[in-house]
Amino acid sequence: MKKKKSTRSTSKRGSGWRPRAEQYLYTVGWSEDDEAYVARVAEFPSLAAHGDSQEAALREIQFVVGVVLKDLTRSKEPIPEPLGKRAFSGRLNVRMPSYLHRHLAIEAAQQSVSLNQLINFKLEAPLETTVTSQ
Repeated sequence: MKKKKSTRSTSKRGSGWRPRAEQYLYTVGWSEDDEAYVARVAEFPSLAAHGDSQEAALREIQFVVGVVLKDLTRSKEPIPEPLGKRAFSGRLNVRMPSYLHRHLAIEAAQQSVSLNQLINFKLEAPLETTVTSQ
């Protein structure tokens, strides 16, 4: 039986893998409450850093992530794999109410496509809008 690759926090120390702070997924936005730019990192949801500019906030959160990575390495704790390095299978099992399942199945039949194709189309539509508006 083939072992499934995890997309959860992992440590790849045995293979010589060592993440760098710049490999993680960051967001920076203005906070009225803090009156500063706040940077966050998706793989470490409890971390945030402030800055007077977007660039300063990003530099600060990357510095903090670097310190956290060194600490996790030193203490031999699991290190979250950067989202950009994770492998995704393309399979997703979704639970939904029966009325929604029925509605989607009817819509797929009316469009002469499979339920899977219809759901993929609906999931991709917002992504296409985002890409074309940028």
